[in-house]
Amino acid sequence: QVQLVESGGGVVQAGGSLRLSCAASGRPSSYAMGWFRQTPGKEREFVGAIRWSGGRPYYADSVKGRFTISRDNAKNTVYLQMNSLKPEDTAVYYCAATGNYGSISMGEYDYWGQGTQVTVSS
Repeated sequence: QVQLVESGGGVVQAGGSLRLSCAASGRPSSYAMGWFRQTPGKEREFVGAIRWSGGRPYYADSVKGRFTISRDNAKNTVYLQMNSLKPEDTAVYYCAATGNYGSISMGEYDYWGQGTQVTVSS
């Protein structure tokens, strides 16, 4: 079992930055960690993912070059640094855990946090 708690959402102006955190408990090291986002009426969209064991994160094209995922193994925490935010980045952001590193499908993620709202104003 893995428990995930996101934090750090809020309201920011376009062009600004936010950093989201995802604190994991249980046995998170067995999993890879992903970030997704969702807006009303749309499917949850993959943002990026990282492994606890190392290696380079990978990202959706829509956020590549603007968002960065990092981890702090000592704190069991994964971060999503979001720069150059756009109004279309407005969504509820979720972190999730998967045993299938490389997956971008929400169906392959086993554990989910409760989500945190990010609103980017124009």
